[in-house]
Amino acid sequence: MPRFSVVVPVFKVQAYLHECLDSVLRQSFQDVEVIAVDDCSPDSCGSIIDEYAARDARVQAVHLPRNVGLGRARNAGLERARGDYVLFLDSDDRYTPGLLQALAARLDAVGDLDILAFDHVRTYWHGKGGRSQSAELFERAGTDVFRLRDRPEYIHLFLVAWNKAFRRAFFVEQGFRYAPGLYEDAPVTQMAMVTAERIGCLNRVGVEYRQRRHGAITKTPGRKHFDIFEQYEGLFTFLDGRPELAWSRDLLFERAVYHMLFTLKRPERVKACDRRAFFGRTADFYAGHLPPGFTRPGGSLGVHMRALAKRSFRAYQAAECAARVKRAGPRKVLEAADRAGKHAYAGLYSLHRRRSLDPHLAVYTSYGDLLPSCNPAALFDKAKELAPHVRGVWVVREELAGQVPAGIDHVVRGSRRYWEVTARATYFVSNADFPDGIVKRPGQIHLQTHHGTPLKRMGMDQLAYPAAARNTDFGRLLKHVYRWDLSVSSNQHSTEQWERVYPGTFESLDTGYPRNDRFYAARAEDVAAVRDRLGIAPGRTALLYAPTHRDYRKDWTPTFDLARVAEALGDAFVLLVRTHHLDRGHPHLDDLAEQGSVIDVSHHPRVEDLCLAADALISDYSSLTFDYANLDRPIVIDAADWDIYTQVRGVTFDLLSGRPGDTPGTVVTTEDELIDAFRSGRWHGPEATALRRAFRARFCQYDDGHAAERVVRRVFLGQDPHPAIVPLDRRTPAPKPSPR
Repeated sequence: MPRFSVVVPVFKVQAYLHECLDSVLRQSFQDVEVIAVDDCSPDSCGSIIDEYAARDARVQAVHLPRNVGLGRARNAGLERARGDYVLFLDSDDRYTPGLLQALAARLDAVGDLDILAFDHVRTYWHGKGGRSQSAELFERAGTDVFRLRDRPEYIHLFLVAWNKAFRRAFFVEQGFRYAPGLYEDAPVTQMAMVTAERIGCLNRVGVEYRQRRHGAITKTPGRKHFDIFEQYEGLFTFLDGRPELAWSRDLLFERAVYHMLFTLKRPERVKACDRRAFFGRTADFYAGHLPPGFTRPGGSLGVHMRALAKRSFRAYQAAECAARVKRAGPRKVLEAADRAGKHAYAGLYSLHRRRSLDPHLAVYTSYGDLLPSCNPAALFDKAKELAPHVRGVWVVREELAGQVPAGIDHVVRGSRRYWEVTARATYFVSNADFPDGIVKRPGQIHLQTHHGTPLKRMGMDQLAYPAAARNTDFGRLLKHVYRWDLSVSSNQHSTEQWERVYPGTFESLDTGYPRNDRFYAARAEDVAAVRDRLGIAPGRTALLYAPTHRDYRKDWTPTFDLARVAEALGDAFVLLVRTHHLDRGHPHLDDLAEQGSVIDVSHHPRVEDLCLAADALISDYSSLTFDYANLDRPIVIDAADWDIYTQVRGVTFDLLSGRPGDTPGTVVTTEDELIDAFRSGRWHGPEATALRRAFRARFCQYDDGHAAERVVRRVFLGQDPHPAIVPLDRRTPAPKPSPR
């Protein structure tokens, strides 16, 4: 029998679930079981907990046949718990290191407790907040053991399920169960607190309570928040059956009414149109459960209780208005005026926004209004085939307008027509983002296609890497993310990363990257034609060198001597050099290209064509590595500056671990090792091939040649994304350029 059972109810948290489970399983105290309850989650949560259960005997995966909600999912885990103590951990939160050891030590020191409570810290998308408002209570408690009747102030501990260890026998014998609906944990916690004979506090932050920007139940407004009334009715029914707990009635009544009023005034919970009805239900509860001789508290709570006693919603509104004015002050008025000024747009754009949306107009952009490319370009082409009724217009920079391929309708950013199409388009497709001046209208759909699989830290994760994020406006980033309706992903790793580092309300489309369709559609003659256009002589082995951008460098410098490597490899090989679009290129690259040592392909419009032309890829930490793996051709990782790159930018997994699924092929860290890898044949040897096979299985999960069709059907045609994803062993990538 384990010391602790940790019940983790799981639903739509695939971006956070790994962190949550790892925080329990990597605790220094190992005598624990984890019961992960899949509440019929529609994402990949079920498979994630199955993976954990397969590799760690302490994990029990429970799959519910239908979605029952957080409370009943906790109950399902409780039924399977065997530990002396049971803890409930929400699956988007995590334990702090050493928590379980500290709990065990306290219990060993003071003996069995019915409840051992511990503190928490709120973790926001922009960083950590401070300790909870209960911090002083934890400090004051010390190692005392008490009953709530003797220390009633401890009813003010945060009334949730996940900040306490419950003695399982106590919890089960009392018959505590979580009811369906929202606010299920507060009444059960109150029942346990007033019933417990031995309560202790651990003055330690034990949980990082994630304040998700979107997606949290308590931040989704609607009638579900009316569940609070039924929950508290259950609490007072419980008290009616336990006359020995009559002493707690005043205490719990005040906390219940406070909780209802707290919920009422939050727009992220109760909509404006529902507030009067919510107030009325609160007044009903107040009248129905007011204890005889109850003394109203002072302050705003007492004022609001008087309004409830009178059933006067107008009096409540007046009190709230007065409180807001007092909190706001003149500074807020000035800030509001400043915001209004910043949102005053050109009259032309405002005029067009008064017109109806054009249901057949889509606006496209790539990499901040560069020439058509990447995933948006692939969707543009597929939409012409499958959804010809949708007209596509590209946004480009003025200096590039003359280079847009013939036949592609386009507008220059900031032009008169630009404001018209952005005001009236129904669809917006981008692999980066649209400018701040674009206002998203009701009915408009923003599709974020991204432009790679994230090895490096992205989005809000960059807050921890200030050197790499020195030019990032995170407030602006979040405003853009809030526009996204749909986010395209090529593998489960990307889906989890995007949902976590870009906190928004978007729906993930696990369809594959449209630009990678070309890797399955191209034929041998297409590969030969690309190589011919690039000037690759027949019989030569083409190595595409495509390094990523370094945030900590002003100018790009290759990690090896291009001329020396080209000379050392000889005429049998040719280097195709593709600098990152954020880099200007190497000062000697033009000279080397003129001498024929390398072929500079930095300005080639389609990187997919370069991949088709190459026999192998030399990369470092570029997302192109994940795309190129679709071709099942050799990949060599040049990791000369891995240590500094991981420290400055951060990475999402260890590319150099050598574990199947992490490392795509041969890894080199010096120029000599790079040369030897090709001279010796290690670059395409059996070890490299086996690593590449596992890497493809992990990161080419959804790329099968039909990604663009799936996205177009979902976005422009309103259909379920289809066809179904082709299994990896049944996919046939484009043929290799030539036999070696």
